[in-house]
Amino acid sequence: MQAVLSFDQAPPFAAPFRFFLTAPLFPLLAGLLLLIEGPPALASRWTPAMLALTHLIAVGFMLQAMLGAMIQILPVVAGANLPRPLLVARALHLLLVTGALALAAGFLGLFASAFPLAAVLLGTGVGGFALIAAFSLRGIPATSASIRSFRLALVGLCGLLVLGIMLAGGLSGLWRVPLIDLTRVHVNWALAGWGLALLSAVAYVVVPMFQITPAYPARFTRAFGPALLIAVLLASLAPLAADDVAELLQMPVIVLAAIFCGTTLWLQARSKRARPDATQKFWRLAMLAGLAAALLWAVARIVPPLAAWDGWPLLFGILVLVGGFMSVIIGMLYKIIPFLIWLHLQNRGKGRVIAPNMKAVLAESRMLRHLRLHLGACALLLAAVVWPAGLAHLAGLALMVASGYLFTNLLAAARLYRQHAARVDAVLAEAVHAVAKEGA
Repeated sequence: MQAVLSFDQAPPFAAPFRFFLTAPLFPLLAGLLLLIEGPPALASRWTPAMLALTHLIAVGFMLQAMLGAMIQILPVVAGANLPRPLLVARALHLLLVTGALALAAGFLGLFASAFPLAAVLLGTGVGGFALIAAFSLRGIPATSASIRSFRLALVGLCGLLVLGIMLAGGLSGLWRVPLIDLTRVHVNWALAGWGLALLSAVAYVVVPMFQITPAYPARFTRAFGPALLIAVLLASLAPLAADDVAELLQMPVIVLAAIFCGTTLWLQARSKRARPDATQKFWRLAMLAGLAAALLWAVARIVPPLAAWDGWPLLFGILVLVGGFMSVIIGMLYKIIPFLIWLHLQNRGKGRVIAPNMKAVLAESRMLRHLRLHLGACALLLAAVVWPAGLAHLAGLALMVASGYLFTNLLAAARLYRQHAARVDAVLAEAVHAVAKEGA
């Protein structure tokens, strides 16, 4: 059963948009960091610069955009109204932005208390939001696959948060934990237990609605979320097992991710659109990157020289984070933001002032230009892993340019919203004044 959307329950526009607007600044910072650090940052996935860069993208961009999307989607898709959504959004946004910066500062060793500060800020913000979201979903019947998947994603978010706090304490010396093993478990919960679970919940709604495809098969939507959670739990046992068994425990997560990407591409191939728009192309890029990451993981299992190379985990991470999650989030932003602007301005105009067409909010040409910039940044980042001496600085610059262009696009959309909202208010005020004058 597909979710029934209730747009009259949408939160104020400023609640989710603050997350969307500031999210691109974090990969911009990540690109700046790579531009400054250069080749040493790409020596392995464990360098301080690479860990900071990874979390600027994963927490600063991904987590911020995804939580902003949940603030918007939970009331509309699940009917789960958050209490005082604007206040919740303001507090969460402040904690998330400062926490992501503190976390990056901790990896770079900028000040001693960075990791404990990040744990407090992110723990308070993300943990508080998870509790509020869980409370809002209490009593909501699971009438669609999206609602069931939202609940599973919140379980993944809580697991990710607990593991992150444990790691932050271990890195700051507050307690002793097996950092490498715990990090691998943390990555599974971050990318699959939370990221992929939430992506699937959103995809069940937005792919058929915005890309005009058939719905995801009912068997798939019923089984995917529970199977993914079980797979993440199994993968969490991998550090306790021998190497061969650990790879078998990790395999279900990779297989399920590949199945999701393949299913989404299969649906896109059946879209009723005559030509795919920018959003559909970003999604297609994301799904292809996900399949490429799964293939890379499989090849590394059977080709020992590749498995022994320090660069292959970096290639895998770039494919998943930048090629996969960043691409799909950008695609969703480019569809959701024009729709939200149209919806809120249409409601604000009360039939007296017509909202601008969605295509006037963000021109297709600008989105396609950003697609080319983003694709170029992905390619340069991958190539820089192979030839860091020649391409590391250029890859950092490319990521900065692509992220900066996204920021300017979203800023232009915000400017259009403010200008049209002011016009709507002026027209309505003039109408009220005219009625009052006639009554007098």
